[in-house]
Amino acid sequence: MPGTPSRRARTLGLVLAVVAAGFALTALAVGLVCALTGIAVPWMAGLVYAVLALLTLAVTAIVGWILLEEPPVVRGGDPAEGSFDAQRRLLDDVRHELKTPITIVRGHLEVMDTSDAEDVTAIRDLGIAELDRMTRLIGDIDLLAAVETDQVTMSDVDLTVLTQRISELVSVIPGHQWSTEQQATGVIRGDRDRLLQAWLQLADNAAKYTPPGSPIELGSAMHASGAQLWVRDHGPGIPHAVRHRIFRRFDRGSGKRVVGGSGLGLAIVDAIAKTHGGHCSVADTPGGGATFTIDIPIGTRASLPTPVRAGDVVLQREASG
Repeated sequence: MPGTPSRRARTLGLVLAVVAAGFALTALAVGLVCALTGIAVPWMAGLVYAVLALLTLAVTAIVGWILLEEPPVVRGGDPAEGSFDAQRRLLDDVRHELKTPITIVRGHLEVMDTSDAEDVTAIRDLGIAELDRMTRLIGDIDLLAAVETDQVTMSDVDLTVLTQRISELVSVIPGHQWSTEQQATGVIRGDRDRLLQAWLQLADNAAKYTPPGSPIELGSAMHASGAQLWVRDHGPGIPHAVRHRIFRRFDRGSGKRVVGGSGLGLAIVDAIAKTHGGHCSVADTPGGGATFTIDIPIGTRASLPTPVRAGDVVLQREASG
């Protein structure tokens, strides 16, 4: 079976061997060129190259092991074909995302003047920054995989407490005027930490991609079929042409407002919402801006009025008569 541990290990081992061979051949070619031209290879260049190679192998191992897992049974379709297409798209996306920092660091190392201390320091700082970005990318990939495989802990979540908590967290994000415009009363079934994480991600996006000093409102609401958690900003908004794809992996949109970072933030938010049976959507803010809303439509217990029984009405009338 393709999804058995032994088969997964063999396949992953083959992939890692190919990737490692590619790095080894590249290093050999560079060393050969340097030997023929008499150019000494800077020790820092070799160190950064080795670190990037190991980090790339680690990412490949993590993502590969997740993607080689046996696909779940899907009714009404071909699960193998659908899983293969999804895995191929994710691998292509990850490969593209990892190539960028590697290309940046390698390009700067090739032109680095090893006799210039300032140039060496600047490129060292750039290399560390790119490695940090790759580390964050790995963390986001791991988080997205955990959410998409339903690794959540469901319990009762008090919306009043959840709203108060998110208000406390965003108050320390500088550069904006934060306010809570509505606070729901009720209890839903969900993973409190995941919901808080998704809500905070929306707030962080609003803070990053809207003008400094602009107001941002938070709110929650309860209705008969579920709950809503939203973040409303007054920035450039999200163009209608890209709204259908901003929740995709590594898709940062386009236009004046670029929803970015690792390109996984909104995908994680939407995955958390879907894990709860809901979804995340974006709409225009009146007067300009974007309003992101997480809808959680199932497993709710709203604080609704107590039903009035016919017997109570009769007794009340007899007492008043």
